[in-house]
This record gives sequence, structure tokens and C-alpha cells, in this order.
Amino acid sequence: MSGCPLAAERRGQGPALMLLHGYTGNGRSLAGIAREFEDDFEAIAPDLPGHGRSVDQAAGRTYDFDACVDDLVATLAATGHRKAHWLGYSMGARLALACAVRHPSCVASLVLLAGRAGIADPAERAARRLADEALAARIESRGVAVFVGEWLAQPLFATLQRCGPEFMARERAARLTNDAHGLASSLRALGPAAQPPLFDALPRVAVPVLLVAGALDVRFVAAAHELARSLPRAEVCVIPDAGHAAHLERPEAFLRVVREFLRRAARPASNDPSPSVQEIAS
Repeated sequence: MSGCPLAAERRGQGPALMLLHGYTGNGRSLAGIAREFEDDFEAIAPDLPGHGRSVDQAAGRTYDFDACVDDLVATLAATGHRKAHWLGYSMGARLALACAVRHPSCVASLVLLAGRAGIADPAERAARRLADEALAARIESRGVAVFVGEWLAQPLFATLQRCGPEFMARERAARLTNDAHGLASSLRALGPAAQPPLFDALPRVAVPVLLVAGALDVRFVAAAHELARSLPRAEVCVIPDAGHAAHLERPEAFLRVVREFLRRAARPASNDPSPSVQEIAS
């Protein structure tokens, strides 16, 4: 393996729990989740390339999606762990799933919130690549402050507004700690169009997988069910009255289903129930 460890937040003791944030976040974005699990796991939350302290990781060298996956596994190894439970949100979910495909010995289980396996159709992928390149250029020319305002104003995040103006101000401030070049580089290297599609490899993912989506995020509810049809040991959890960032909108419900899933996933394999696909209302 040739990856380079990323800067990461660490807290707690026990088996490793890798926490992968979404686009425009950083390792501290998932601090609330890390606190909830620190008594049972060592939570490791990297700053993904182009974000936070890893701002230069996707620049200055030939860099792509698979290189980031290798960096994540190197990050895990640098903490002294060989295997982890992986929890990823959005971009982080796509990376966690890719880790299970490329480095299966490093993955004990997966929790994928608002995740997908890439873009299967070549024409759609090409169109998305052009759109992402245009967005990356706009980030670089207009700056982070303008971009973050536009990013949070997307319909994808409309339900976040219900959390109130103070919450939204904190979210905006946290995302403004990133810089334009880092976010543009990350979009070019790690965006959905840059990800090699993983659909053909899904039947080989042998670990337990929890697929989570907010009920109001209709597109990703459908994506969760699509993934579940190909993953041998998948569960689908649809969280009522939540959108894309269900972990922020309904944190108690999200943490409850994740805690129960990890409790079962940590059992010895001989005690695992038969693989199934189920939908959990919470």
C-alpha cells in the first residue's frame, strides 16, 4: 500500500471507528458522533483531502479517488489499527464503500449515510464531470464565502434550515474554515464523476452494511435500496422527517440505529444473524 496518512482527530479507546465527513466538512464535523462512541471505540476522523488540515493532500501531485482510499487505509494503519468499522456521510460514504472494495481486510462493517456507488452511466458521468469542473472553477474565482452560501442554499439542504439560524450560522462558519483551492481540488479528485463506479464489486462486500437515508431525501432513499439489492449483508434505515444530513437533523434517531448496528456488527461472525435486507423506521 502506498498511501499517505491524513491529518485526523482521535478520541476514545477500543476497536477503530473511522468517521468520514462530507464535502465542505472536516474531521471535527463528526465530533458529536465521536463523543457518543468514545467509550467503546477509538474514533478516528480524518480531514479528507482538500479539507481542513489535509488541504494540500489533493494538490501538488497526481491525485485521484483511489489514491484517497489508499490514504485512508494508511491513516488507519498510522493509528496502530489493522481493521475498523467505517461510518461515512455523503462523500465520506462513497469513500468508505470504496475502502471495503479495495481493502476488504481493513473493514469490519460499514455505515453509509446518503451514500452511493458512483455513476453507472458513462454519459451521465461525463456530464457530471463537466458540471463539477465548472463548479470547481467557480469556487476558485468567487471564493469560499460565496460558494458556501450557495452550497447550503441548495434544495438538498433545505431541511437543515429547520434547525434554526444559530445552527445554520455554526454550519456556515465551520465550512468557511476550508479554502477555495482545497475545495476545488477535492471536487475534481473525489466528486461523484471522479469516482470509479463500484456496482460490479458490491456482491463481494462481505461485511455487514447499514444504509441510512433521511426519508425526505428521496433520491438517496432510492440509492440505499439500490445498493441493498447488491450488497449481501445490507440493512436499510430510513429516518423519518430528515433530509440529506440526517445525522444533523435527527441526531438521536441516527445515533440509536448506528449504536444498535455496531453492537451487532461487533459480535463474532458465528453469532451473526442470517444476512437480510430490512427497512428500519426510527
